[in-house]
Amino acid sequence: MKLHRETAAALNTFTAYGPGYVVVNGQRIERSVVVLPERVITDWPATTFELLTAEHLAALAGLGSEILLLGTGARLRFPSREILQPLRDAGVGVEVMDVPAACRTYNILTAEERRIAAALLLG
Repeated sequence: MKLHRETAAALNTFTAYGPGYVVVNGQRIERSVVVLPERVITDWPATTFELLTAEHLAALAGLGSEILLLGTGARLRFPSREILQPLRDAGVGVEVMDVPAACRTYNILTAEERRIAAALLLG
């Protein structure tokens, strides 16, 4: 599905997504990624939902986001409370959804100038 950007050009937005990939500002990404309005983290070591750990999310707690959208792949799956605990301890709200929903929600919240991050498991 293609998405059209309506926010400032300097901000990262999802411009497309599909099975196993997302496109951020026209750049295709085929591995798990963390996207913030001003930054893209392509070396996030989380690869799949099954291998997701609390340490993967603890590394994201200090990004300055008020909300983290966790895209769990092609379908919605909920991590355990223990895995999500580092974000709760840091006061970061977490919304769990599939990757397509996370991309759409991220774009909306970015347009509202919210402090948002999307952590997407694409493996």
